[in-house]
Amino acid sequence: MPNVKRPASVKGMLLVLLLPAGIALMGVAWFVHGLLLDRMSREFLESRLKDEAAFLEHQIREVGGQVETLQTGDYFQDVFHHAFAIRTPDRVIVSPKAWESLLTPLIHREQNGLLRFEGHQTPNHPSDILAFRHAFQVNGAPIVVVVSEDLAALERSQAELHAWTAVVSVLLIALLVAVIWFGITLALRPVVTLKAALKRLQDGEISRINAPSPEEFQPLVMQLNQLLDSLDKRLERSRDALANLSHSVKTPIAAVRQILEDMDRPLSGDLRRQMAARLSDIDKQLEAEMRRSRFAGPQVGKSAYPVKQARDLLWMLGRLYPEKSFELSSSLPEDTRWPIEEHDLNEVLGNLLDNAGKWSSRCVELSLKQDNNSRQIVVSDDGPGVNGDDLSSLGQRGLRLDEQTPGHGLGLAIVREIVARYEGNISFSTGPGSGLRVTIEF
Repeated sequence: MPNVKRPASVKGMLLVLLLPAGIALMGVAWFVHGLLLDRMSREFLESRLKDEAAFLEHQIREVGGQVETLQTGDYFQDVFHHAFAIRTPDRVIVSPKAWESLLTPLIHREQNGLLRFEGHQTPNHPSDILAFRHAFQVNGAPIVVVVSEDLAALERSQAELHAWTAVVSVLLIALLVAVIWFGITLALRPVVTLKAALKRLQDGEISRINAPSPEEFQPLVMQLNQLLDSLDKRLERSRDALANLSHSVKTPIAAVRQILEDMDRPLSGDLRRQMAARLSDIDKQLEAEMRRSRFAGPQVGKSAYPVKQARDLLWMLGRLYPEKSFELSSSLPEDTRWPIEEHDLNEVLGNLLDNAGKWSSRCVELSLKQDNNSRQIVVSDDGPGVNGDDLSSLGQRGLRLDEQTPGHGLGLAIVREIVARYEGNISFSTGPGSGLRVTIEF
C-alpha cells in the first residue's frame, strides 16, 4: 500500500482532518435521523390508532350500540385519515369500502391489539397495513373495532422527509467547509504575520521578532529572540576576545622581537629571563582566552546535575588537598537538573572550590539550594578571609590580593563572567569562621 503524503501546511492538515470528520459525523447523524424518524413515526401511528379505536368505542357507547346511527361512509377516513371496521352481532361496517377485503379477515380474528398485515397483492390496495383491534361489549352485545393505516404511504412520507434531510445535510456540509476554511484562515493570520517577520529578519530589515503572535507561538518567538541575543553576545565576545588578545600579546611580542633582532647585544641571563617573562605573559593570556571561549552561556535544552557534579569535584579536590575537609550541604535529590550548561557549572564550582581549598585552614563547605526559579550556590571556607575594603574588588581580572599563593588571579574573574552571562548575581562576604563566603544566585 503506497504511503499517503501528508499535507505540508498546517491549513492543509487541518482541512484533511476536519473535513472527513465533519462529513462522517454528518453521515452518522443522517443515518441516526432515519432510524429515529422510523421509530417515532411508528410509535406515533400506534398511539393514534389506539386513540381512534377508543374514540369509536366512545361513540358507539353513546348511541347504545346502534352503529347504524353513526355517521360512517368516508367521514372517519377524511377526519382521521385511517380506515376502520366495526363488527356487531348483526352487521359489519367497513369504511372505506375498498378496504373490505383487507379488514374483514382482521376483524374476524380473535387476537386483540396491534396487527400487521403485509403481502397483499390486490390491485389498488395497500400491500402493507398496521391495524389495532379492540373488542368490548355494549349492553351485553359484543362489538369489535379495527382501525388501520397504510404503512406504504407512511414510508413514502418518511422517505421524502429523509431525502430533504439529506439535501439539508449536504448544504450544511458545504457551509461547514466554508466555516472551517474561514476559521483556519482567521486562526492562521498571526502565523502569516510571523512568517513575514521572519522574512524581514532574514533580509536584515529587523534584528528581533516583535510581531504579535498567538499564545501558542509566544514561547517559540521568545526562544528565537533569545537565540539571536545569544548569537550577538557570542559574536561580541569573540570580537572583544580577539581585540584583547591582540592588544595583550602585541607588546610582549614586540619586546621579544626587538631583543632577537639586536644582533650586537648578547643574550645574557637577564635578557633570557625578560624574554621568558614576556612569553609567560603571552601564555597566560592565551590560556585565559581559551578558557573563556569554552563558556557556553545559557542554551535551550542544556542542563546539568549539580549534586552529581559537586560530589565529583569535592572528591577530586579532597585528593588534591588531602589535609583539608570538603563538605557538601544540600537537600536536593540526586536527579535534580539545573538549566545551566554542564561545562559552565563545572567552571563555577571548580574555581570556587579550588580557591577555597587554597585559602582554607581545615574545612571547605559547599551548599546547594533551590527555591522556585532560584538556584543558589554558597562556598565558604575557614581561612583568613578578605578585608571588607577588598571584597568589592574580588573577581577583577588579574587581581591577586596575595602574590605568595600560586595562581594567575583569573578564577574568580572567570566565575564572575559566567554568572553575568546567565544574568545571575555573585556576592562576597565574611563567613562564620572569619573566612570568605561566596554566594551565587541564578
